[in-house]
Formats: sequence, structure tokens, C-alpha cells
Amino acid sequence: MRTTGKLFCFSPPVMVATFVIEVTLAVYVLWRYKLNPVTRLVALLLICLGTFQAAEFMVCRGMPGHALAWARVGYVAITLLPPLGLHLATVLAGVRQRVLIMSAYGAAAAFIVFFGFIGGALNGDACLGNYVIFNVAPGSGFLFGLYYYVWLAIGGVASWRMARDHPAARPALYSLVAGYLAFIIPTATVNFLSHDTLQGIPSIMCGFAVLLALVLAFRVLPAYTRTHSKGKKKRA
Repeated sequence: MRTTGKLFCFSPPVMVATFVIEVTLAVYVLWRYKLNPVTRLVALLLICLGTFQAAEFMVCRGMPGHALAWARVGYVAITLLPPLGLHLATVLAGVRQRVLIMSAYGAAAAFIVFFGFIGGALNGDACLGNYVIFNVAPGSGFLFGLYYYVWLAIGGVASWRMARDHPAARPALYSLVAGYLAFIIPTATVNFLSHDTLQGIPSIMCGFAVLLALVLAFRVLPAYTRTHSKGKKKRA
């Protein structure tokens, strides 16, 4: 018997609106800021968020018979967010945490292979107007939720600690922490109100992901650009 994950993504029009916002922000970031590791990571985060919204919409409004394939795409995109966020924090601080970063990407890769390519990992779907339901393999919803919360917590704590130790990067890192909180707190609240939603963490987060997208584009990058420019002027 398979467990059911309820994926709260509001309505298809909201999915489209959120997708447009996140993709537009990605284009804006690439146009507005000089291409460097920080802007690449921010743009990739925004593209992953937008890809998940597109996948959710296609599950509800796409061609019949392709919903499960789109579900796999969505899970792959959302799985990348925790390691990308942690990677971004280390680049903002200018520190190397190779073991930690590789561990995060390794954990993500395991779930990407599982949800993306293993038959039976995702099986069945239904779009019920305000949310989508997928059947996931027994135990995988809990494990995926554990992966998500652990690595988001590590990313948030690491950002906070690096902000204390690297004053120049502090504004950008504190903004990133705010983005983490905007992402985690609403999701945790939904999970607290309904424990069944633990099996649908990726889609629950999608309604709040736009908050993270806005923080990345209008808080993290401007703060990083200001401090980075000041550092260059001082060295000159």
C-alpha cells in the first residue's frame, strides 16, 4: 500500500503567476547583475523554483498521460533547492566548505535518481483544484521531508554563523537567512496544522517560494553587490 502526499499548490492561475514571477526574476538577475558565481546560483535557484511551478501546472492542465513525467521534473527541480541555498551562502561568505557542499549535493542526487528515474517512486496523481495529490513510495515522503528540513536548517544556521564571522558579507547573508525563514516558517506551520502534509513538502513550499525568490532578487543580490563593490574600491 502506498502513502499519499497532498501537494498544496493553490490554483493553476496562481501556479502560472508564480512561474512568471520567478522566471522574470531569473531573467532580471542575469540582465541586471554581472555574471559571477553568486548571480549564477541565484539564477539557478529561481529557475528551479519556476520549473517546479511549471511542472505543477502541467500536472493539472497538461496533456493527458504526461502528468507523472512532469511530476518527476518537479521533484527533481525542488530537490536541488537546499544544496543550492547552502552553496550560495558559502560563496557569499567567500569560504570553502567542500565536504559540506558535496554532502548536500550527494543527498540531493540520491533523491533525484529515486524520484526522477525509479519506477514506483511516484505513482498516480490527481489535480483537485486547489492542490495536487501524488502517490509516493512507502516511507519516501518522510525521508524526503527529513532531507529537506535538515539541509534547510543546516543552510540557515550556516548562513547565520558565517554572517557573524564575515562582516563584509553580513547584509547579504542575513538577507539569505530571512529568505530561509520565509520559506520554512509557513511550511512548518502547515505541517503542524496537518501532519499528513509532511508527505507533500515540495508542493506545500511552492506557494511560499515566491517570497524566497523576491528576497534573492531584491535583498540578497543588491546587498552582495554593494559590499562587493566597496571591497573593490578599498583594494584599489
